[in-house]
Amino acid sequence: MSKLFIIPSPIGNLADMTYRAVKVLETVELVLAEDTRTSGVLLKHYGITRPVTPYHQHNEHKVLQHLVQQLQAGKQMALLTDAGTPGVSDPGFLLVRECIRAGVPVECLPGATAFVPALVNSGIPMNRFAFEGFLPPKKGRHTLLTRLAEEDRTMVFYESPHRLVKTLEDFITYFGADRPCCVSRELTKMFEENKRGSLQEVRDYFAEKGVKGEIVMIVEGKNA
Repeated sequence: MSKLFIIPSPIGNLADMTYRAVKVLETVELVLAEDTRTSGVLLKHYGITRPVTPYHQHNEHKVLQHLVQQLQAGKQMALLTDAGTPGVSDPGFLLVRECIRAGVPVECLPGATAFVPALVNSGIPMNRFAFEGFLPPKKGRHTLLTRLAEEDRTMVFYESPHRLVKTLEDFITYFGADRPCCVSRELTKMFEENKRGSLQEVRDYFAEKGVKGEIVMIVEGKNA
C-alpha cells in the first residue's frame, strides 16, 4: 500500500534516532533526502541500505508530480531532511500537500525538532509561543520585526551563526535591550550551549566569543 512517511532525523546526536524510524527506513522502497551525503551517513550508521534520491528546495517543484505518481502507483517512500522534522524550515510542505490532494496516505513520525528542547530549557514561558523560523534577511524584515515587537507570546527563531549578532542587534532595536532571551547552539552535540540573559547581555557575549553551530533563539514576549 502506498504511503509517504515523514521521518525526523537527529539534529546532532545520531543516537536520537527512534527505533520506529529505523524500522520504517528499512522497509520503504525509496528514501527522499535533502542531502544524500548527510542522509547517507545516518543510513550507514544504522546499517540501512535503501535507494536514495535527492529532494530539496532546488528540485522539489520539478520532481513533485513524478514522486506523487509513483506513490499513487503503490510505492512507499520516506522523506528525510538534514536534521530535524521535514517541513519545519526544511523541504516537505509541498510534497505533503500534494499527496493529501492526490489521496496518498501521509504519516509523520514523532522525533527530533531543534526548537522544542531549546524552548523547554530556555527558562522562558512556553505555555504560548510563536514559531517564526528564519527571519527574512532584507525584504519584509522591518515590517515583521515591528509587528513582533507587540507579540506577547514567547517567540522562536532559527538563525545562522554568521548572522546571529546582527539579528540580536535588530532585536535590541525593536524589542528593547532588556528583553529576556536564550540562544541555544549545537543542541544534542558535545559542545551544546544555552546562553540565557537579556538581549544585550547575550549579544555582547557572542560578539566577543564568536559563534559556531546551528542556532535556535528564544525571545520572551512583550509584557510576559
